[in-house]
Amino acid sequence: MNIAAAIITNSRGRCLLVRKRGTLYFMQPGGKPEAGERPEAALIRELEEELHFTVAPDELVPVGRFTDTAANEPGHTVCADIFRISADRSAFEPTAEIEEVIWFEPELHQDVKLAPLTENHLLPLLKGV
Repeated sequence: MNIAAAIITNSRGRCLLVRKRGTLYFMQPGGKPEAGERPEAALIRELEEELHFTVAPDELVPVGRFTDTAANEPGHTVCADIFRISADRSAFEPTAEIEEVIWFEPELHQDVKLAPLTENHLLPLLKGV
C-alpha cells in the first residue's frame, strides 16, 4: 500500500501525530493517493481533509520513501513518501476520521503506541534536529 505522509514539527522539536478513529497506533498524518495523484498532491489533500490544515506545495520538503509493516492492516506493508513541514500552530482541527491529535516529544519517551513506520524510520530522523 502506498501513502504520502508528513513529519510536521514545531520550533520546540515536537512532532505532530494522529490516531485514526477505531485504531490504537499514532502515526504521521497523511493517506493514500487517488488514481493518478502525485504524492505531494495527495498529502496536501489529506492534511486538509484530516486536520483542516492548508499547506502550499512549496512548504513540503521531501525526506524520502520508507517501507515498514502497516499498523492498522495486519499482514500488509506500507510504502510511504515522506515530506517534512514546519508548523507552529498550537492546535489542529481533527475531522471524523481522526480520533486524536498529539504533539509528540521524541526525547520524553511518551507512553503511546507508535506505528512501525513512525517508530522505526521517521522519529529517528528527528534526533539532533
